[in-house]
Amino acid sequence: MYKYFLPDEYVKDIFQISPDKLKEKGIKGIITDLDNTLVEWDRPEATPEIAEWMRMMNEAGLQVTILSNNNQIRVQSFCDPLGTPFICEARKPLAKNFKKALDTMGLKKEEVVMVGDQLMTDILGGNRFGLRTILVVPVANSDGFVTKFNRMIERRIMAKLKRQGKIEWEE
Repeated sequence: MYKYFLPDEYVKDIFQISPDKLKEKGIKGIITDLDNTLVEWDRPEATPEIAEWMRMMNEAGLQVTILSNNNQIRVQSFCDPLGTPFICEARKPLAKNFKKALDTMGLKKEEVVMVGDQLMTDILGGNRFGLRTILVVPVANSDGFVTKFNRMIERRIMAKLKRQGKIEWEE
């Protein structure tokens, strides 16, 4: 059971994810969460650094799709200025919209990585669907109501994984 919560990689932020390293692993597409993965959950627009990261991924031939549990107004207002495809109200960790993202990109599971800040939605969903997963440290210390609940459960899961010696990083 706990294996589904174990990411393949753990990084401080998305800027530690380089197109060269992804391409070496055969990755052609990135499914990424939005809130607290790319920007703070209450920041309406991409920062210039996020816009540059997205541009760099696209120029390297990597497709990026945002998969968010948030509503259409929030996700669309973030993605449209960047020209980034998105799926909102995704109901992660359910598999349906992970499949939709792959179908939209025209890629296979082994060619796509899921990037997110939550074990309970992003990593669990990506792992159960058979994607490579990367957990990032949340960009904000605050969360929305539902996420606060998820974080309490995540802390217990992380503690168990640490005790089992399956993770080595610190929060």
